[in-house]
Amino acid sequence: MKNDKITYDHETDYKNAMKEILTLMNKGEGNLSENETNKLRQMAIAAEEYEDLHYPLPMPKSISEMVELKRFQLKLTQGALADMLGLGKPKLSQILNGKREPDVSFLKAVYQKLGIDPGFLLDNV
Repeated sequence: MKNDKITYDHETDYKNAMKEILTLMNKGEGNLSENETNKLRQMAIAAEEYEDLHYPLPMPKSISEMVELKRFQLKLTQGALADMLGLGKPKLSQILNGKREPDVSFLKAVYQKLGIDPGFLLDNV
């Protein structure tokens, strides 16, 4: 298969591609040829680009929503995130659940470790 970039311009193309992606995935990773693996990778990237364009996720409206989005993107458990931020697990849980106000150490940690925009943090404290 050539390394030409795959794109989906129409919903029908996207839906057909999703069926083909599922078929390839159902074969199992170890049963795919090199060409099928490359095609699957390219199709998945194209599908993600289509979804980002046509089905964008709403922007977080609170600090806890933004932190949860970053946690999801980094594929971290809440405990692993607490460790990464240098916070206790109970403290992080309380902040994310709205039972405790974010303090300076929390805000500094999410800015430094997660790269959350300081303007967003200040606007939402």
